[in-house]
This record gives sequence, structure tokens and C-alpha cells, in this order.
Amino acid sequence: MLLKLTINSLYARLLTVSMTVLAISLSLMLYLSVEKLRSSAYTSFTNTISQTDLIVGSRTGSVQLLLYSVFRIGNATNNITWESYEDIINRDEIKWSVPISLGDSHKGFRVMGTNTDFFKRYKYRGDRSLKIEEGKYFVDLYDVVIGFGVAEKLGYNISTPLIVSHGLKSFLEHDDQPFKVSGILAKTGTPVDNTIIVSLEAIEAIHVDWSSGAKIPGKATPIDKIRKMDLSPSNITAVLLGVNSKLTIFQLQRWINEYPEEALTSILPGVALQELWRIVGVVENILLGISSIVILTTLMGMTAIVFSSLSERRREMAIWRAMGASPKIIIGLLMLEAFIISTVSVVVSTVLLFILLYFIQPWIDSTYGILVTIEMLSLNDIYIFILFILAAMIVSLIPAMRAYWFSINDGMTIKI
Repeated sequence: MLLKLTINSLYARLLTVSMTVLAISLSLMLYLSVEKLRSSAYTSFTNTISQTDLIVGSRTGSVQLLLYSVFRIGNATNNITWESYEDIINRDEIKWSVPISLGDSHKGFRVMGTNTDFFKRYKYRGDRSLKIEEGKYFVDLYDVVIGFGVAEKLGYNISTPLIVSHGLKSFLEHDDQPFKVSGILAKTGTPVDNTIIVSLEAIEAIHVDWSSGAKIPGKATPIDKIRKMDLSPSNITAVLLGVNSKLTIFQLQRWINEYPEEALTSILPGVALQELWRIVGVVENILLGISSIVILTTLMGMTAIVFSSLSERRREMAIWRAMGASPKIIIGLLMLEAFIISTVSVVVSTVLLFILLYFIQPWIDSTYGILVTIEMLSLNDIYIFILFILAAMIVSLIPAMRAYWFSINDGMTIKI
């Protein structure tokens, strides 16, 4: 009987109830959107580099090594000699390796020297590979592949000439050996987008006439002669490693950290990313706070809506009371209304979220590099919604008690 009364009461106020459900649904959709963005930002961050088992660099902290080798932030304390690199990759545990050389820049973007294996071995978001959107990978000594962000911000196209600057903030340029853009990578949402990639031989070539960070006065080796030189690198900045068996990772890591020839550090990218996220995860805490505020304000708004509707329903309550409705009926009626409204709002907000994500997901991915997956609600979201429904029923007790009090005092006459 109570359920039938509640449904009839809600139907009699269909327009008001519909607007209430819509308002609450939009608030809950905002909560879901913030939570999706928070979890997706974390996932995208931790998937900046995937399927790389170890990163090796000179002796330093794990976060610092991750920052300069993956995010191109900061500098290495030292380099790795080529002999040490070959000693490491010749071990039986190693399946593949990608050497990286950093140090130069171009208009604020880092220049990274590597080989073509980088384009095959670098993975992000699980198993995604780098793809050329336009052009091709470097073939000539002075070819350069640029990330999507570099091309977009600098307006570069295929065959655009490019001069590499020595160091990060230096007025010295390698203008005697110009490069040209041979390829532009598709957008990844990773630091690769803002990276200029050349071959390791190119890094050696532009430093032929340099010593101790400065150009040797009066020395200018012709490009034709440089092309004929042995441009094998003498040292590199870091190494990305893949192993044959995951069971050997920790043993190999210990061996590298105790390498006797020079001081080296090897890190597990996933662990280092987690550590870095704890440092920079203030954004996640802010979004979590926003989510809590959204839920709280939604409950307050629902209570306010019920309160505002009581003045219009005082005659209804008085009639029910006069017909012998007990306090349990009056209070139960409003609590059941709160349950139905909050439950329907949860369902509507979830549907609205999926519709919204369907249209804006490609835009978020292409613009910000954050992959927001369209999937069922997480267990945490379900718990939150259950708590929300229970809280909505609890807060409805306040207007329910007030409604019962009005019904006693008003009798059959409404005082305006």
C-alpha cells in the first residue's frame, strides 16, 4: 500500500519530480565524470611507458632517472660508457635494448638520440606502439623525427629545416650541420609528443668539432668528411631494457646496481611511476575532494527540494493524517520517495555519462592524451551510490518529521 501511495504521489507531481531527478542526475553525472577523469589520468600516467622491464642510467635516484629518461625533465648526473652498455646487453637475460642519448635541444624541446629500435620497442597504454602520421623514420644522417606536439606548436612539416642547439639553455647552435624533418609521429599523449628524435650517429656527428661543451675555435669539419667517419657513440645517457623472462628481472637489476666498472642504477618503470605519482598526485587529491563536495551538495540540494515541496503538500499530509495515517506512514512515504528519486537519479546519471563519454572521449584523447574508457561502473562507484541512496533516505527524515508535525498542527486548514 505504501509503495502504491508513493508512486501515485510521485506521478501526481510528475513535472516537479522529473526536474528534481534531472537536477540530481546532472550532479551525479558530474561526480562520475570527475571520478572517471581522475582514474583515467592516473592510468594514462602510469602507462606512459609499458612493456619496458628496466631502465638503466648512471647512479642516481629512481625518480630522477625516470624523469630524464622518460619525461625528458632534468639531466643525468653522468653518462654510461658504450663498453658498459655492451657488457649489459650481452647478458643472457636481455631480450632487447634501446640506447638513449640526451643533452641537446631545439626551441625548448629536448633532442633525443637513439636507434630505430626505439620506434618498435617503446610501448604506452599497455601495448600501443609509436606510429608515423606523416613521412618516414630517419634514414639519412641528418634526418629527424618529431613528435606530434613539436609539429603542432612549431608548425613544422616534412622537410622543414631544423637547427639543434647545444645543451638545454644555450645560445650555441650546431648551425653548421642542419637537419630536416623526415617524419612526424602520431599523437600519443606521452612525452614522446614533445621530443625531437635523431640517430645516435647524428648526436656524434654534430659534436665532432666540440670539446668540453664548447666548439673548438677555427675547426670546421666538412659534412662530407663527417659522413665518412666512424660515428659510433662513446657514451649514452640511459638504456631501456626488455628481458627474456620476468623471473630474472630482480636478479638482473641487482647485478646492474652492483656493476663494478661504473656506478649504475636500474629501475622498474612501473614502480618508479607509482613513486612519482605519489609526489605529483596532488591533482588526484583535488579531484577526489571535488567529488566529495559534489556528492555532499547533491544531498543538500535534494533535502532543499523536498523541504520546498512540503509547503505545497501540507494539505495532502493533513488529509492522510485525518484519514488515520500513522507517523510511520507519513515518514515512510517521504523516505520511500527519497529512495525512488535517488535510485532513478543514479540510473539516469549513469546513462547520461555513457552518452557524454561516447561523444567527448575521442576529443579528450586527442587533445589531452587521456584515454577515458567507456566501461561499467567500478565497485567503488557502486559503493558510493549505495551510500548516496542510504544518505538520501536518512536526510529525508528531517523533512519527513517536519511534514508529520505540520500534519498535526494544520488539521484540515492550511495557514498561509
